[in-house]
Amino acid sequence: MARVKGAMMTRKRRNKVLGMAKGYWGSKSTHYKMANQAVMKSLTYAYAGRKQKKRDFRKLWITRISAGCKMNGMNYSTFMHGLKLTGIDMNRKMLSEMAIHEPEAFTALTEKAKEALKA
Repeated sequence: MARVKGAMMTRKRRNKVLGMAKGYWGSKSTHYKMANQAVMKSLTYAYAGRKQKKRDFRKLWITRISAGCKMNGMNYSTFMHGLKLTGIDMNRKMLSEMAIHEPEAFTALTEKAKEALKA
């Protein structure tokens, strides 16, 4: 059987990494060894960033809901507890959108939550 040399696949693999490192500063975009390290690190950051994005958005939604609650004389935790008691199951994303774009509907929700807490 003929001997197979790995030049083509090696070049392909290296070009793939260098393509991913395009736009990096200095040697990190031209030298394979440095580019490989930079790409591996950036892929790690990207993976962590995808997890972080979910946390950041949840934090943002809670902040918006809290601001809407404060305008209606409540705080976030009592509002959420009141909603749970009334059986209203809305996610935080929708509640925050409602607090921004439909303040009158959000006020109605806070009133329902207040009634549930009194009962």
